[in-house]
Amino acid sequence: MLAAVQEEKAIQRGVLPVLRRATLVQTFGQKNHVCLREGSITIPPYAPPHKIRAHIVPPETPRSIFVYFRGLFYDTANDPEGGYYARGARASVWENFKNNALFDISTEHPPTYYEDMQRAIFCLCPLGWAPWSPRLVEAVVFGCIPVIIADDIVLPFADAIPWEEIAVFVPEDDVLRLDTILTSIPMDEILRKQRLLANPSMKQAMLFPQPAEPRDAFHQVLNGLARKLPHPKDVFLKPGQKVLNWTEGAQDDLKPW
Repeated sequence: MLAAVQEEKAIQRGVLPVLRRATLVQTFGQKNHVCLREGSITIPPYAPPHKIRAHIVPPETPRSIFVYFRGLFYDTANDPEGGYYARGARASVWENFKNNALFDISTEHPPTYYEDMQRAIFCLCPLGWAPWSPRLVEAVVFGCIPVIIADDIVLPFADAIPWEEIAVFVPEDDVLRLDTILTSIPMDEILRKQRLLANPSMKQAMLFPQPAEPRDAFHQVLNGLARKLPHPKDVFLKPGQKVLNWTEGAQDDLKPW
């Protein structure tokens, strides 16, 4: 027994320093969360690229739905009174806008779900038990302006995805004003966001296709990791150079992140 305890302590002495220098790669983060360390890489949750690409509608398809959402409003199994799930934000959406003609919202998940998102202008992306879901990935891929209702969300790949430019952020306390907020957005701003979302690089950066493709989410992770390796800022791949030596940086760069 003593030998086992000593072995465990030895393992901890060896592992913990490594973990302190490790980079945590995780799906959409949450501000001030115990698992979200400074220097972590936030990635999008997985959405099946082959399934998404099988449901692409013609680009000329009109966006005839103003606001779209399919999902739970209450998690009665885990929160019978409906006060804790999504901090009440989803319940407020349902109670206040279920009869609003501008809102196409339901708990049903139709087989045309992907097609419907491509016919919508705004796609609601409220928090659930966590601040994120694959719905945000789907909205970006399908060119539907994400309406992010999650005060403490940390979004992925901020250097590749201009979230402030392509999305609408609604504070959880302002859910009751959701219709006013969205209808007051000028048309030229909506069109600008749609043009940005139409950029193929936006969609590519959110997906993990198999095999990997240039500028996809896997490569965004590699880019994030590469930035953390010890190297001077002027180390870049030169014209004609195929291999970059990321280890040629100064020793001073070998400090914890």
